[in-house]
Amino acid sequence: MTDCEKYLRENRQRLQQEFLGFLGIPSISALPQNQGDVRRAAEWLVRRLEAAGVAGARLLDTRAQPVIYAEWLQAPCKPTALIYGHYDVQPADPLDLWTTPPFQPTIRAGRIYARGASDMKSGIVQAVDAVEALLRTTGRLPINVKFFFEGQEEMGSPQAPAFVAANKELLACDLILNADSSQWGENEPALLVGLRGICAMECTVVSANTDMHSGLYGGAVPNANHILSELVASLHRPDGSVAVAGFYDDVAPLSRQERERIAAVPFDEEEFRRDLGLAEAVGEPGYSTLEREWARPTLDVSGLWGGFIGEGIKTVIPKEAHAKLSCRLVPNQDPAKILDLLDAHLAAHVSRGAKVTTRHEEGMVQAYLVPVDHPGTRAARDVLLEMYGKEPYYIRMGGSVPILDIFLRELGAYAIPFGFSLPDERVHAPDEFYRVASFERGQLAFCKILVRLGAG
Repeated sequence: MTDCEKYLRENRQRLQQEFLGFLGIPSISALPQNQGDVRRAAEWLVRRLEAAGVAGARLLDTRAQPVIYAEWLQAPCKPTALIYGHYDVQPADPLDLWTTPPFQPTIRAGRIYARGASDMKSGIVQAVDAVEALLRTTGRLPINVKFFFEGQEEMGSPQAPAFVAANKELLACDLILNADSSQWGENEPALLVGLRGICAMECTVVSANTDMHSGLYGGAVPNANHILSELVASLHRPDGSVAVAGFYDDVAPLSRQERERIAAVPFDEEEFRRDLGLAEAVGEPGYSTLEREWARPTLDVSGLWGGFIGEGIKTVIPKEAHAKLSCRLVPNQDPAKILDLLDAHLAAHVSRGAKVTTRHEEGMVQAYLVPVDHPGTRAARDVLLEMYGKEPYYIRMGGSVPILDIFLRELGAYAIPFGFSLPDERVHAPDEFYRVASFERGQLAFCKILVRLGAG
């Protein structure tokens, strides 16, 4: 047993109680009435970092929820890791579906029940606990460490791009350890190495200068709903692939090794369909379901509306109709270019003299792919192999995490996901929980990865 592991065991109860106290702060960033609690949580983290031995921890006020920054830079000639996490949480509604109050942390059957237990106060606390254990037992850290904890992630991190861009020198690092992550299962480690990007737009079809009576004009005038339906149908081919010209031109093909890594991840197609009530899984031909979800681009119609949609019937031919479109993108695809291609497709395919206009949504995100041979990825793999006794799965996510793209673009540093939440922990739902065993495993894992990174 290492000194670090012994320290964590000897201080297990204290560290757990500190975590429960942090969970008791309702740091809900989206609700105005909780802004004082958000700041209270930030101040708690400053005190916790200082108690762990990281001097000079401080709040950096943005226009809204504060950022916590701290650093320990006493390891010359060693790499610098920035540990990232967020201390804000989702609203806890509906409150009546919680077995115990969401901000009165409760341990039942080896699980800690509280809002934010899994997402993601646990990751922040585990990292700080690990730093404390190393400083108390060795007097130093194996590498240089910076801490960047934000309070807006559950709102989409609206101030993060400007903040990171304005503080490049302060946040400069060789890699980021992203504590806001998870494992595949209790006994199944995983390394998240890729996420898809995103872009979105709203389009409007206008076919006339007024709505019209369907009895007086039906059969003689264009219907905006019909035109939009045809336009939406033109976006895909019968086989499920995207029909927009140039959509796939820049897509980085999946290598044999990448497909083998995805195929190695356990996936039950029948269970997948049954859980979602599907007759079949659909999508771009030539790819598995996981490949489609994780590593191939998509175009989806997120919303459609036009004409009368209230209760009952109104005999009207609408003059305009609307659709919201969104794309999940993969490496090499430029979100702005994809939106331009969509504009061109819609303009070329709108029928019957109608006009189509579009509005591009903000928040475009590039696809994100961490090299599997990156030093941080290798270190994380070594730690997970040691702790679980088996090779981790190399997984991707179909969603997007904007802050990771921001870090790469502004700091030139990859973020290595390194967290221990599990898929069944009811994140964003009533009775969110985190396993006590995962909490203790994560504390030790952060000790080990800092040591690995220091060893080179």
